[in-house]
Amino acid sequence: MTKPWITIIGIGEDGLDGLGKTASDALDAADVFFGGERHLAMLGKDKRPRLTWDSPLLKTITTIKKFQGKQVCVLASGDPMTYGIGVTLTREIGAEHCTIIAHQSAFSMACARLGWSLANVDTLTLHGRPLGLINQHLRPNAKLLILSADGDTPKQVAQMLKTGGYGASQMTVFEHMGGPKEKQHTGTAKTWRRKVKDLNTIALHCIADQSAPRLTKLAGLPDEVFQNDGMLTKHEVRAVTLAALSPAPGEVLWDVGAGAGSIAIEFLRAEPTARAIAIEQSSSRIDIIRNNADSLGVQNLHIVQGGAPDALKGLDKPTVIFIGGGVSNAKVLQSCWRALPTGGRLIANSVSMEGETQLYNFMLRHGGELSQISISKMGAMGDLHAWRAMRAVTQYKGVKS
Repeated sequence: MTKPWITIIGIGEDGLDGLGKTASDALDAADVFFGGERHLAMLGKDKRPRLTWDSPLLKTITTIKKFQGKQVCVLASGDPMTYGIGVTLTREIGAEHCTIIAHQSAFSMACARLGWSLANVDTLTLHGRPLGLINQHLRPNAKLLILSADGDTPKQVAQMLKTGGYGASQMTVFEHMGGPKEKQHTGTAKTWRRKVKDLNTIALHCIADQSAPRLTKLAGLPDEVFQNDGMLTKHEVRAVTLAALSPAPGEVLWDVGAGAGSIAIEFLRAEPTARAIAIEQSSSRIDIIRNNADSLGVQNLHIVQGGAPDALKGLDKPTVIFIGGGVSNAKVLQSCWRALPTGGRLIANSVSMEGETQLYNFMLRHGGELSQISISKMGAMGDLHAWRAMRAVTQYKGVKS
């Protein structure tokens, strides 16, 4: 077995004094140190080499690899496997080369102070990530713990909550948790004015106003939360389609003929570790997809402008494909099917007879199943009321064998 040569040590606000014997021994045995300036300064007048992080970070990873055969010590904050450098190093260099010595995470400490169950809390970081990421987790009564980017982050979060109909949400901000400078500030989003120290963690108990849109992690968000030009899979059909797509960790979705991007976006909201590629020909809809992704807090969405099948060339291989536009073109279906690996899934919706015919012929060749989704809504008919049928959607579902 490979002997670990990188030791990643999590340090709390109590500094090196808060480390146990295993971590202290690793410090003594190190040939070279990597870390941020704050952590490296804790080493005092130690003469051993010390290097700070480069930008981009992968430059530092390349430098670390050159020290294989030496004992490398990486200094980090709290738990290095909670949005920390430990995640990057184990991914880029290999877990077998690393020893992780974790300190208590900011999330664990915040829960201990608030009496919250960490298992029932959504956790996220805004370090190097867009503020809109919060919208992926925002829903009534949710509890969120957020690692701030800097001292302005709580004010920015409060403003976003007010704008989004969550102004009554309870906010608690912790500064320098676990050290002698620790402070705690509480208030509501609508009254928050305070700027705090850069090293802070935000705890949110989300309370929705009556005007707030009902956002959940379940498929089928209200149509009105999506900017669109009419090319939008309606929420009832979207819910059925997402159930057919069945998102799973690490999967790659192609959303072909993405329209407003609602399928790809809800796929990623349901499974944040997945990735999605939205393929759309219209330049105006590209902007719409991007705006919807930002407002609903999804990451890992890559947008490609172009028409299928030509725009599919060179894309990352999918594990699951949804075709919302272009099913009347047999070449689109064939190209998508060829791109799938064995066990890959294809879901396609059509509202036209031409598209339905192509799906039927495709099923005869490749197997799978067809179903029809029919929705009726009640509306006024003069002084009376009657059911009005929406255009029926034919859905194909198949697994490549």
